[in-house]
Amino acid sequence: MDKITKEKVRAFMPTRNPNSYKGSYGRVLLVGGNENMGGAVILAASAAVYSGAGLVTVATHPSNKSALHAQLPEAMFVDMTDTEALKRHVDSVDMIVLGPGLGRDEMSKVVLQTVYQSVSSHQTLLVDGDGIYLHVNEEVPEPSATLILTPHLGEWRTLTGLSPDDQYDDVNVSHAKKLNAIVVLKKSRTEVYCGEETWKNTTGNPSMSTGGMGDTLAGMIGGFVPQFDTIKEGVLAAVYLHSYIADELSLTQYVTLPTAIIKEIPTTMKDFTTDKHRRWL
Repeated sequence: MDKITKEKVRAFMPTRNPNSYKGSYGRVLLVGGNENMGGAVILAASAAVYSGAGLVTVATHPSNKSALHAQLPEAMFVDMTDTEALKRHVDSVDMIVLGPGLGRDEMSKVVLQTVYQSVSSHQTLLVDGDGIYLHVNEEVPEPSATLILTPHLGEWRTLTGLSPDDQYDDVNVSHAKKLNAIVVLKKSRTEVYCGEETWKNTTGNPSMSTGGMGDTLAGMIGGFVPQFDTIKEGVLAAVYLHSYIADELSLTQYVTLPTAIIKEIPTTMKDFTTDKHRRWL
């Protein structure tokens, strides 16, 4: 199993073209946040924006609109209960992050089915949280987009049926291939299964054990993938930097909040780039 290291992530980090514009850095749609869990999708959207995504739209329950605009004025809003509007926005983006705070009720099923039916082969679809539950337990169409799944250990058991005692590396890889997806298995040292490649993160610490951490990682991946040369590089860099920032913060903080990680993303990305002294002249 290869290790995700600082040196590798530095090599992955792209340099921005002085002649680029917001469309150069990805159009990202985040779908989730029911009436009770709007914070999850707002965290994910904040991570995408702070990760450098060019245009970020949030499809969420209308009750979250005011909170979204107050917390993240950079993001646009779509009513996820408006099926036709949701279809139009899915069609217009490069990357979709589906699941943070989505819920498991009938409307959540309709939202997931709408996204699955609307995505195209040139797009990337990340499924997280409640989206994984619905992916496994409901009859849904096969999405044609490149699929990324981001389960924690409990969700991995839901996806594979494997008990914790049976989750050996080779067994996990075999099941990841059957899922026809890039799998980000969230654990104390997160693992990434990407085709024939397996990667293990080298950062992370117990201060990260708090709600919203997975939502933040999903948003970072969503923001990174459209900017990087390959989907794999975007995923690996997001996994590493998410925990790297938490490691730095844990030197002075007993608990590392997702919002604290999000605020540090732009500075950390700049530090990891080869053009960190550029003045954008």
